Amino acid sequence: MIHNEDSRVKIPSILHLVQLGYQYLSLKHDSWDHSTNIFTTIFQKQIGEINPGLSESDIDKVYDEVSLSLENEDLGRAFYNKLIDQSGVKLIDFENFEENNSFHVVTELPYQKDDESFRPDIILLINGMPLVFIEVKKPNNRDGILAEHRRMKTRFQNKKFRKFINLTQLMVFSNNMKYSDEDTQMLEGAFYSTTNYHRPIFNYFREEETINLETILAPLNEEVENFVLKDTNLLSIKNSNEYISNKKPNTSTNSISTSLFQKDRLKFILQYAFAYVEEEKGLEKHVMRYPQLFATKAIENKLENGVKKGIIWHTQGSGKTALAYFNVKHLTDYYQKKNIIPKFYFIVDRLDLLIQASREFTARGLVVHKIDSRESFTKDIKSTEVIHNNSGKAEITVVNIQKFKDDPDVIKNTDYNLSIQRIFFLDEVHRSYNPKGSFLANLELADIHSIKIGLTGTPLLGSEYNSKTLFGDYIHKYYYNLSIKDGYTLRLIREEIETNYKLTLQQTLEEIKILQGNADKNKVYAHHKFVEPMLDYIIKDMEQARIAMNDNTIGGMVVCDSSDQAKMMLEIFEDKYAESTESSLDMAAEERALYGDKKKEASDVKKAQTILYDVGTKQERRDWVSDFKVGKLDLLFVYNMLLTGFDAKRLKKLYIGRKIKSHNLLQTLTRVNRTYKNHKYGFVVDFADIQKEFDKTNQDYFNELQSELGDEMQHYTDLFKSASEIKEEIEGIKDVLFKFNTKNATVFGEQISEINERTEIRQIAK
Repeated sequence: MIHNEDSRVKIPSILHLVQLGYQYLSLKHDSWDHSTNIFTTIFQKQIGEINPGLSESDIDKVYDEVSLSLENEDLGRAFYNKLIDQSGVKLIDFENFEENNSFHVVTELPYQKDDESFRPDIILLINGMPLVFIEVKKPNNRDGILAEHRRMKTRFQNKKFRKFINLTQLMVFSNNMKYSDEDTQMLEGAFYSTTNYHRPIFNYFREEETINLETILAPLNEEVENFVLKDTNLLSIKNSNEYISNKKPNTSTNSISTSLFQKDRLKFILQYAFAYVEEEKGLEKHVMRYPQLFATKAIENKLENGVKKGIIWHTQGSGKTALAYFNVKHLTDYYQKKNIIPKFYFIVDRLDLLIQASREFTARGLVVHKIDSRESFTKDIKSTEVIHNNSGKAEITVVNIQKFKDDPDVIKNTDYNLSIQRIFFLDEVHRSYNPKGSFLANLELADIHSIKIGLTGTPLLGSEYNSKTLFGDYIHKYYYNLSIKDGYTLRLIREEIETNYKLTLQQTLEEIKILQGNADKNKVYAHHKFVEPMLDYIIKDMEQARIAMNDNTIGGMVVCDSSDQAKMMLEIFEDKYAESTESSLDMAAEERALYGDKKKEASDVKKAQTILYDVGTKQERRDWVSDFKVGKLDLLFVYNMLLTGFDAKRLKKLYIGRKIKSHNLLQTLTRVNRTYKNHKYGFVVDFADIQKEFDKTNQDYFNELQSELGDEMQHYTDLFKSASEIKEEIEGIKDVLFKFNTKNATVFGEQISEINERTEIRQIAK
């Protein structure tokens, strides 16, 4: 008998879902609306039971409204709002989730419009609505998996499938294999995603809670098993060893089904794990990453146990602002069940972080109230109003404490309203807060009942005022090693500057010292004669990087020694490299031919900008940052700004031109660790010799993690890929390819065609 994904993965997974409480439906005996794939008989029955008093015509009207909402070009946002709404007609009863809703599983339900269709392997229905589907492949079938990825991308771009995509909330893709640390394309394992009109973004899921399978899995009824096997024409596999083995609950597909689709977890995901985000390139739908999910549950657990403060230690790039957004949704419901109204604050200590956080919250649909003065915050704290807007929408107050964080009297308040729960998310709590005279100390005076949740990727360690002393124990932790394995962030490669440039630099410094005597170091480093060769090196390196990576869209950021150096960088750049019109380029070429003038050198890197507090207006700086993110600028020259909290996925080259200490160094380095296209690394060009400081800082965090996790913590140094690792990989490549002729494609092809061993082919392909 030939074993395929049906016998190896699909049928065992369906039976596991049956054990989780989903009733199997045969498509031979049921009917559904082919335009939506909603099982209308089930839908009408459940809506009537959940909403007593609705007439048949009322229920028909509800269905028509649902069907109409699915036609929108909105990634299903209108439908999702109906799905989770508990104030009017309920499509799902979330208060009595397991008792009052129906749960079914079907297989091969055709998603069809006109002459085009696809059939997901497994579909989960809640109240007759197909909200989840699972695609499965047999193990060790990489070509089949790649082909399926391409098909899914095509389906999501097909407007004929718009209704089905708007209806779907969650998807799982699995080939029933364990996760592999070497798999960078998500071709081995079980992954989850939500919908996207372009290409679904899949995520790992690593279960963090202890699940007692005996309490959530019902025994498998043999009569039901026989019915499923007979209905799918697979009764013959029942006694095969492979089928029996794949029915175990710990297979990859069954494990992720347990994590996502046990009813209590699915209820949480449907209510709180989705966000519609207005990105620069259009609307996207995001689903909680698993660290955000478990951090949210950990916050609730701490609150239930009376803990009112603590730290979320999540590595940079893991979405801490998004985590705060998800908790606004979750904690609003949590406190309203206790007849308490929550009021949310997001505390930052820089204007650019206030702007960025406000933008991110607004993009997710929150109403943002901004506070940037002592007087405004004092007034707000003393107010018993929970929201400032008239629409009744969820709201968060973003507070910049930069100007008043050391004022001991700024927020004293004795007018507590116990029906209001203030919740403060404090961003970047690796800052050096002074508890004896700062904003932090007096936040307690504002409301002794408030909840304070610190967010950081690099907690302050060792000093008298370390993060744990000030903000409490860690609520949840998520580190570089897992973030890199999960594909949320990239490893970094540190590049030393070339020896000949070092010699040129040293010679230039000597010349400047002769010219200016004992000039201030900052002035020397900002001198035209010093900056010009440094900029030339950066431009050349950026151009070579774009060629090597085969990607002209990557950007770079230069961390300058001073604001004066950053200004000089831009001045020379505009004089020498900036984009010109075609006629002026021709004129510049003639001038170079006649006079040897260096101006307007031909370069692929043509647009740059400084981001400094004293350059441009606030709006201009916002526009420049936005321009860089969307690719309108090639380079940014910065000093102190954008070193923390700045996310630009295309930023892949970071030029470090000054010494940066401790946690600030890690914050800066991780500006280039965001995933972008198919890039595997972020690159740090080291003008300032940061290796010693990085090693010291990294060891401090490693020691902190060891104290938290003991022997479970491994490979924290995964942030940087070492020279020895790179050398070892190159030697491994040489070993694999040694016996092949890699200089003659014809001979190489002949040699490859003679190989029958699949493992050897994979090694060569890698």
